[in-house]
Amino acid sequence: MYNDQPLTGQNIIFTGTPKSEDVFELVKKYGGNPISLPLIQVSELKEPTDELRLNTCPMYDWLIFTSQSAVESFGLKLKRFGVSPDTITAQIAAIGTRTAAALEKIGLTVQFIPTVFSADVFVQEFKPTENDIRRLLFLRGSIAGVTIREELPFDVDEWTVYTTEKAVQNIESLKNVLQTEKTSTLLFASPSAVNVFSEEIAPFTGWDNYKIGAIGHVTEQALIEKGAHVDVIPATYTLKDLVLELIK
Repeated sequence: MYNDQPLTGQNIIFTGTPKSEDVFELVKKYGGNPISLPLIQVSELKEPTDELRLNTCPMYDWLIFTSQSAVESFGLKLKRFGVSPDTITAQIAAIGTRTAAALEKIGLTVQFIPTVFSADVFVQEFKPTENDIRRLLFLRGSIAGVTIREELPFDVDEWTVYTTEKAVQNIESLKNVLQTEKTSTLLFASPSAVNVFSEEIAPFTGWDNYKIGAIGHVTEQALIEKGAHVDVIPATYTLKDLVLELIK
């Protein structure tokens, strides 16, 4: 029999920070109880050199954004120093449709998105013509990997525009939910959240008593390396697609 409420009685726990509440509403629509307990938190990194870095952006041929957090932080800098997006003449590359949408929202037009929303696929598919490329700037977070810098066959400068830290205020709450509720599903959107869970929560709860969903093969691999099983992974690497796959 068809079940139009397949998430009934389930706690769907988001260990990252969704940029919109549409995923919570989607969980509720199908009978689930969404719980937001991010294990990481991001904030704009403010440096004395920010204005200078903004003014040098027109020197680059491409700006690369791999997350909505990078876009948000970059947008805050534009506003704070009164810099118009129209002065950003570089072409824009984005990993993911949500990142691209965030860029469009602050007035930047995206010219390239990889077919799979992951840095390792990005470096394989990003192949601008020689006339289009001289200098690249990667707008990154404080714990971003080295894939963009080391595997692109171009000179890549980096600008750390936001920091990523443990959301310590949610660790005990998540631990309590998992120890008291029997029907929980954990959703992971990044290896960073996996690492925090592995260090702070898994020693008390283990990995085996709940369903686990992951966005992307990199996050999936991080979970497997920590000894977890992955039950759900969407073909398209977005949080909404992960929830839709869970519903299936």
